Amino acid sequence: MDYRSVKRGFPDKEPRVLAVINQKGGVGKTTTVVNLSAALGQTGKKVLVVDFDPQGNATSGYGIDKEELEGDVYDVIMNGRPVEDTICPTVEENVFIVPATIDLAGAEIELVQVEKREYQLLNALKPVRNEFDYILIDCPPSLGLLTIDALVASTALLIPIQCEFYALEGLTKLLETMKMVKGTLNPSLEIFGVVMTMYDSRTSLSKEVDQEVRKYFGNKVFKTVIPRNVKLSEAPSHGLPVNRYARVSKGSQAYAKLAREANRRG
Repeated sequence: MDYRSVKRGFPDKEPRVLAVINQKGGVGKTTTVVNLSAALGQTGKKVLVVDFDPQGNATSGYGIDKEELEGDVYDVIMNGRPVEDTICPTVEENVFIVPATIDLAGAEIELVQVEKREYQLLNALKPVRNEFDYILIDCPPSLGLLTIDALVASTALLIPIQCEFYALEGLTKLLETMKMVKGTLNPSLEIFGVVMTMYDSRTSLSKEVDQEVRKYFGNKVFKTVIPRNVKLSEAPSHGLPVNRYARVSKGSQAYAKLAREANRRG
């Protein structure tokens, strides 16, 4: 399906371009990108996922065969390929993806030599930006040039935080980076929301971390929490978002609830 044939769900609103970011690995970042985008698509919103992580896990999570790709996000930002030529459909009729391959790993070094390197992704997305209600950028787990590019291209941050010890470790550096980008490159950048992931209601640790994060970020934290759920872990190996793999699972229900809450904020 061509993305141009799908209508937007928010035709009169500016698109939300969200950098899904946390430089700490293993916090459910890509899980959130794949499953929130699918859940938003289910609500009738038109979504573009930009896989901006060299690991390409969002691409794999949607079952895209990297060996068959004719172009990816590396070609877009480094070779000037029109992003329109790389957008792929997914199993969700309202959700599309700009895929990534391991080629993107080299961009971190190559961008150093590029003039106005911080604006590569922003400029690349301009031709399609207004075609979508949401653009979710899956950032790499670092604060390098790729992440800076993603922040410049975004209107806001979506920060997944796992309900585990040291959950807030490193967030100070992330917020400093956001402040730097906001002050010099993207003055409209804000925090769209913080989502608590890997929540286990049986443990006091999860509850304590959840309370600590809510105290720190206030109403920026979504009321919806994402539980630890085996179906969320299994779904990527099948190349499916959890709402397609196990629709009635707690993980699927949680992301559906998060999507509704995001739409209310949108």
